[in-house]
Amino acid sequence: MKHNYDVIIIGGSYAGLSAALSLGRALRNVLVIDSGRPCNRFTPHSHNFLTRDGETPADIAAKGKANLQAYTTVQIQEDTATWAVNHYDSFTVETASGAAFHARKLIIASGLKDIMPDSKGLEACWGKTVIHCPYCHGYEFAQAATGVIANGDGGFHYSEMLYNWTKDLTLFTHGPAGFSHDQLEKIRKKNIPIIETPVDAIEHDNGQVKAIHTQDGQSFPLQAVYHKAETIQHSDIPEKLGCALTEAGLLKVDEYRETTIKGVYACGDNSSMRSVGTAVYTGSMAGIMVNKALTEEG
Repeated sequence: MKHNYDVIIIGGSYAGLSAALSLGRALRNVLVIDSGRPCNRFTPHSHNFLTRDGETPADIAAKGKANLQAYTTVQIQEDTATWAVNHYDSFTVETASGAAFHARKLIIASGLKDIMPDSKGLEACWGKTVIHCPYCHGYEFAQAATGVIANGDGGFHYSEMLYNWTKDLTLFTHGPAGFSHDQLEKIRKKNIPIIETPVDAIEHDNGQVKAIHTQDGQSFPLQAVYHKAETIQHSDIPEKLGCALTEAGLLKVDEYRETTIKGVYACGDNSSMRSVGTAVYTGSMAGIMVNKALTEEG
């Protein structure tokens, strides 16, 4: 296997593969380094992505990798990128296996890592019946008894949005409610109960939510729970390179998908909203913009 490329892509899920496709078709020599641990690996079905609606995330990624096998310009390395050195006109990326690769440009497509709260049972249900996005999963739980673990603006946003999918909502603020007067009035007009007692555990059967139990001993039968987990960057390489983050913890990119470090680009969940369609789009754009930069540099 060679060690010098035009572009190295760290992360081989939808965004990274999409970037590789654009670059491979532009006759750029590309290396994709993929650890094989995407954030949606616990989700049984992926939705709201045209032509692949309802397929498993792993199947979609496998088909993407199969598409890339037609391009001799793209290589995929199963490994974990652990370090990167900026030489200002090129980059060196080191991996857990001890390999080192070199490229003129770097694309970070390594996604985000979810940080689960302490509530018992939540992690076992994550991506199955404890979910974060109604556009990805809401149709499957339409009219179901649904809980929302969120507070403040996030909890209010969920209560407003989810009311379109189900009227059987219960809002768990996991402590004193932090809503404005106007927000509280709107929630009450929808007859959405607000439970301030902290959540103790989620009762489930093999990842299928049955109820939320609060610390005061109450039990609330449910079929689904929405929760937006805290996230951090899945890879620490952007931090090591000095890439700036937004207030939301995403990689800051310009209209060309370039980060605050010249020659380093980003796509997918680490720098945009979480959805398969967005990941594919931003990956394609990153690949196109990197090819543009390489072309202009000659």
